[in-house]
Amino acid sequence: MTRTILGFVALGLVAGASTVPAAGPAPDQVVHVLYRIGFGPRPWDVEKVQTLGIERYIDQQLHPERIPDAGMDARLSGLKTVTLSSKQISEQYEQPLIQARRARKETQGGQPSANGTSDAQMPRPRPGGPQQAANTVVMELSEQKLLRAVYSERQLQEVLAELWFNHFNVDARKGRVRFMLTEYERDAIRPHVLGSFRDLLGATAKSPAMLFYLDNFMSASGMARQAQNRMPRGLNENYGRELMELHTLGVDSGYTQKDVTEVARAFTGWTIGNGFFFNQRLHDDGEKVVLGHRIKGGGGPGGIADGEQVLDLLAAHPSTARFIATKLSRRFVSDTPPAALVDRVAARFTETKGDLREVMRTLLLSPEFLAPETARAKVKTPFEFLVSALRATAASVSSARPLIRTMQDLGMPLYQCQPPTGYKDTAEAWASTGALVNRMNVAQALGTGQLAGTTVNTAETHTTLGALLPGLSDTTRATMARAANEAERLALTLGSPEFQRR
Repeated sequence: MTRTILGFVALGLVAGASTVPAAGPAPDQVVHVLYRIGFGPRPWDVEKVQTLGIERYIDQQLHPERIPDAGMDARLSGLKTVTLSSKQISEQYEQPLIQARRARKETQGGQPSANGTSDAQMPRPRPGGPQQAANTVVMELSEQKLLRAVYSERQLQEVLAELWFNHFNVDARKGRVRFMLTEYERDAIRPHVLGSFRDLLGATAKSPAMLFYLDNFMSASGMARQAQNRMPRGLNENYGRELMELHTLGVDSGYTQKDVTEVARAFTGWTIGNGFFFNQRLHDDGEKVVLGHRIKGGGGPGGIADGEQVLDLLAAHPSTARFIATKLSRRFVSDTPPAALVDRVAARFTETKGDLREVMRTLLLSPEFLAPETARAKVKTPFEFLVSALRATAASVSSARPLIRTMQDLGMPLYQCQPPTGYKDTAEAWASTGALVNRMNVAQALGTGQLAGTTVNTAETHTTLGALLPGLSDTTRATMARAANEAERLALTLGSPEFQRR
């Protein structure tokens, strides 16, 4: 069956705009909204939003604090690490791992590593030991991400948490980052997704996860390096470069290598202690010029203000407004968003000084967002595909852990994107033949009850799924008609080219 599904999915994705349904009745528009500002509709969501009205529903989603979501607490209650601080996680998971590695190395006759890093020559740790316990941190963080996306009533908040984490990406596999990741997403990203962009930018800049991932915790002025005469510190430009290229201005915004260096100088001393710590002794107190703006410096305890001034400057820059407007419009409208829409969203960003709630309101109430041609214009990422399938089938997830492995099979392991660019949000990244085969396998496993950790009422689900997938092509309908039973028909529906789009 996989070969059959693959053939007509590939046809639908290559056809691109031809799979986009024409303007339809209100239910179709509701389905479109649910796929765009959330991870897709559940069987009962369309009627609920029709009753509420699209504009009221969008306004409700823009204020997640007003939406009751008590059921999430019960679903997350077994995930013990997701409420811990980075300090607690370090004490309970990182330090035992470091001690175990040192002990193993001493047993082998070597010297313990100063920073507790692994040694390729050491024997593999026994199952159930500190290594497995340490893996629990990212495992449980991934479980909560999946469960929130599938079950939370605050769907826009979950989409934005995914988007902004990806924008300010860090990789769990780099050094100590995995032990800082829980606090990073929970405290630096989530509270600010509908708040001030400047606050979001500042929270990520001071996060130990970001400081470690982009090496800024090691960055120091040349004078400080000579005075310290210990770790091989020096000026590190990684964060300064990505701050401008990926987090704010964008790559073609006109900044120079000199600007990168000056920004890096401004952030010397931004390091890690018990959380974020500004170390004045490592800071470059000299005058700096960033994008023509003079930062006086001059030493003293106010040295942290140099970096804060850079963040103020970048958050308010017109290039940042356009860069963020383009990214949001690409995620919520199309891979090539209309220039007029980007202009309006960027203008709203500037007018409100980066108020992300008002920026999103402008975007989600725009004619372009609700236009018929916008429906099905985006190819789902693997995460969007998996979560939307679980929501559309009203699947019961008894264990999210097998789904973490499913995300790896789909080519999008959670919290493990190595480059700071994060995962791509455009069709070419996810529409390869190999990627489609993997999706077909997942569709078949879910539809036939073989996806571990999940349960679907196949017969009941198929009767409601059609309403959540308007505009099926004749080819799709003909393929589904050849299904041998309800389970196979459900699998074919989830594997259809229409379901790969949102």
